[in-house]
Amino acid sequence: MSGLSIAQPAVGLMAGWGKFPVTLAESLKRQGYAVHCIGLRDHADPVLADLCDSFAWSGLTTWGHAIRFYRKHGVSEALMAGKVFKVRLMQPWRWLRYMPDWRTLRALPRILRRDGRDDTILSAIVAEFARDGVHFLPATDLAPELLVKAGQLTRRALSAAEKRDVDFGWMMAKEMGRLDVGQSVLIKDRVVLAVEAIEGTDECIRRAGQLCPAGGFSLVKVAKPQQDMRFDVPTIGLGTLETLRAAGGRVLAVEAGRTIILDEAEVVRFANQHGLAIVSLKSDGAGMPVAA
Repeated sequence: MSGLSIAQPAVGLMAGWGKFPVTLAESLKRQGYAVHCIGLRDHADPVLADLCDSFAWSGLTTWGHAIRFYRKHGVSEALMAGKVFKVRLMQPWRWLRYMPDWRTLRALPRILRRDGRDDTILSAIVAEFARDGVHFLPATDLAPELLVKAGQLTRRALSAAEKRDVDFGWMMAKEMGRLDVGQSVLIKDRVVLAVEAIEGTDECIRRAGQLCPAGGFSLVKVAKPQQDMRFDVPTIGLGTLETLRAAGGRVLAVEAGRTIILDEAEVVRFANQHGLAIVSLKSDGAGMPVAA
């Protein structure tokens, strides 16, 4: 299912970690939607319980509970927002903590026959919800203002060397995205310092800082070439910039129209205060960055 087709005031929200679910819920409420939220346990912000019209906690592997909640509230179309820490599924005793319900158990054989890449898992989850009449749409269909526009966002522009690093990093990040490994790479002098995988962007940035104590590196974060805008959309916020600065990074490059910036004015203000550069670039036909 693609495109925005919500014809009713009720909308579902599946909320993971971070500020994005809160920002999205606030936007939906301003637009007059009744928001019925499933908060993923150990991830979602509890403030959502007060912000949304109805709220329930659910586990990562209790899909039946989530489906019943949405159907009870008349939700046929829903949005995903926020990060899920997949690394927690690698912890000891994970099957006790994340015991699947019967609905999930029935679906697992179909999923386990494939692979454990993010797109594979999320596509399978979306398909299971659709079997019960709950269809997930791109969150940015309802909150397009969160997508960053192309251009130089900060006072400081890229130096020639930084521009070369961004071009090189863009190519690497797109390839990592094509393989569904991660969406971010850290580059210094056209050398790959770190590639994001299961650990997430912040830990990837910290690792680059440890490997390059001289600092001055660039973070390039892009959408996957096959990006499904219903989930896993690249998202940055103030925390990303704070981590980048603390690690010694100097540049953030993102993909225009396919990246969410939360509290953009605050992010840009922080970058200007600390001499960081942020650029938002479009991709050309070959997937390489072009200036606005």
